[in-house]
Amino acid sequence: MKKLLTLTLALLTLAACTQERTKPLDIIPMPLSTQLQSSNFEFDKESKLAIEATEATVNNLTSYLATTSLSLKADNNAQDNRLALKIREKVDGISSPEGYVMTTDAKGVNIEATSEAGLFYGVQTVLQFVDNEGGVPYGRIVDEPRFAYRGMMLDVSRHFFDKDFVLKQIDALARYKMNRLHLHLTDAAGWRIEIKKYPRLTQLGAWRDHPVWKVWWNSGRKYAEEGTPEAHGGYYTQDDIREIVAYAAERQITIIPEIEMPAHSEEALTAYPEISCTHEPYKQADFCVGNEKTFEFLENVLSEIIELFPSEYIHIGGDEAGKASWKSCPLCQKRMKEEGLKDVNELQSYLIHRIEKFVNSKGRQIIGWDEILDGGLAPNATVMSWRGTEGGLKAASMGHKAIMSPGTHCYLDQYQDAPHTLPEAIGGYLPLKKVYSYNPIPDTLNCEQAKLIYGVQGNLWAEYIPTPEHMEMMIYPRILAIAEVGWSAVEVKNFDCFRNRALTAVDYLKNKGYNPFDLANETGNRPEADAPVNHLAIGKKVTYARPYFKGYAAGGDTTLVDGHRGAWNNNDGVWQGFIKGGVDVTIDLGESKAVKSIGADFMQICNPEIFMPAEVIVSISEDNENFEELTHINHEIVRDDALTFKNFAWKGKAKGRYIRYVARPGQYGGWLFTDEIVVE
Repeated sequence: MKKLLTLTLALLTLAACTQERTKPLDIIPMPLSTQLQSSNFEFDKESKLAIEATEATVNNLTSYLATTSLSLKADNNAQDNRLALKIREKVDGISSPEGYVMTTDAKGVNIEATSEAGLFYGVQTVLQFVDNEGGVPYGRIVDEPRFAYRGMMLDVSRHFFDKDFVLKQIDALARYKMNRLHLHLTDAAGWRIEIKKYPRLTQLGAWRDHPVWKVWWNSGRKYAEEGTPEAHGGYYTQDDIREIVAYAAERQITIIPEIEMPAHSEEALTAYPEISCTHEPYKQADFCVGNEKTFEFLENVLSEIIELFPSEYIHIGGDEAGKASWKSCPLCQKRMKEEGLKDVNELQSYLIHRIEKFVNSKGRQIIGWDEILDGGLAPNATVMSWRGTEGGLKAASMGHKAIMSPGTHCYLDQYQDAPHTLPEAIGGYLPLKKVYSYNPIPDTLNCEQAKLIYGVQGNLWAEYIPTPEHMEMMIYPRILAIAEVGWSAVEVKNFDCFRNRALTAVDYLKNKGYNPFDLANETGNRPEADAPVNHLAIGKKVTYARPYFKGYAAGGDTTLVDGHRGAWNNNDGVWQGFIKGGVDVTIDLGESKAVKSIGADFMQICNPEIFMPAEVIVSISEDNENFEELTHINHEIVRDDALTFKNFAWKGKAKGRYIRYVARPGQYGGWLFTDEIVVE
């Protein structure tokens, strides 16, 4: 009887162990393939760590695990109750060096990979299971990333964030299998890295006369000498950088430095005005490309940067160059003549090509924002596409690698919820769902071009982010969506599932001392955008007396009568933008109809020069020639820091076939944005 009972218990235990898991996974990013059971292996105080790898990998992984919730005793002879990590020449089911296969049973967890990175990412999956569930489910996981490059950019120039802050973010990025941290180290607001050969870059260029960027930007933009009472800012010493780079490397993250050129360089040109076109401090934002001293300076700076950062890429910026002074600078004009350059775009391209040649001579590659395409792309350059996706697609079509980082989906400086519920941001509306929806490879690319999409990156510019707490709120949880976009196969992605996992991640991050956005209490989209609106003008012909701006065309000629209302963001593909004269459209209802209301919403965000109209005129006509004015609204525009919406409408009784809606800008000029002309 006792033997029968023992056999029965064993069979019941086996049945429980082999029961298929039904509980949703709580892992970010979602693994490629899982075959899991309902039972878990749980580590305890006697659990061991066994590693089959090189001595360096053993040391790195042992050291890292000692900092986590899974600090285990090393014992390579342990056969059960263990975490076994093994480097293999080949692992069935994976093709990426960052991939891994994990199998779990009653003896413990076994992870195999072809590299240290693969083992590390397998460990992250184990850690998330342990932290979220207490144990690791029996079964098998086969996992590898969709893209080789999965990054985040931190702007540490506009507001300086110290070494400890950067190290803290590296820990979180590593947990979610991100592998690049791009540091925007130089810009007008502050030079943030010690350069031994040019001490004035940090003695003067790293300090300014006000701590908050917005106030500094609007009140003279003066720098301050280090150590003086008015000096606000900071920089990383070269020892700080070495520590950051080493800490990141142990967590499989490469630090990519960005040294801006030729623009966004006011701080450098004030510290060393002789390399600007006018040789005067506080006068220039662009390096003088005609001056050989400029290249001497840039090459010396980059030599120190390359010595500090072992990354494959050195980011050289390349965006938003004004180039105005180059047209009148004798040295720049001389350079253009000698090199046969037809315009200032080609002069910028000359600089990019020359810098690339220097960087290549040091065994590295350059990467730059998509403006480096202007005037001709350097032979080996990689393009980081931020002005939409066009730059990346063009680079791929030319045979160059591209990293996709469009502002529409990857600029984390935008509001992630209703603006009135959050601290001031640069504007826009980029909720978690929209970040998660991004697919870096559009259908327009062929197979060979698609292979050149190297990865994806989330960017966090810090003009309106003065504190570490605010910075973390803007990062998390949206960077987790970028992590899953970069790692997970499209087939395994599901937003509702991801949001639930993100809620768990937010709780984890809070417990670890981070300050993520309170996703559980998200307000959500602008109510008007939640559902289509039906009205008399839906689908009717719209004639534009003044064209909309092609860059903000939304749905084109049908936008204002398609029944869709805009969200909090002017670039959401629903709001239509007008500049230089405003809105002047006529809607043909197709036949004479009685109307009682005609109105349209406008938004105002003053920082990007988007304003309410100062004047709105609504008219109606039977013949499209003789119009009766229904209302003439004058509006006083008040410049402020808020994101606001206002409906400009006529209400009453009228009849006609043609409706003309005119909205004119006021004293500030700028943009007008409207989403729908609702006729009832």
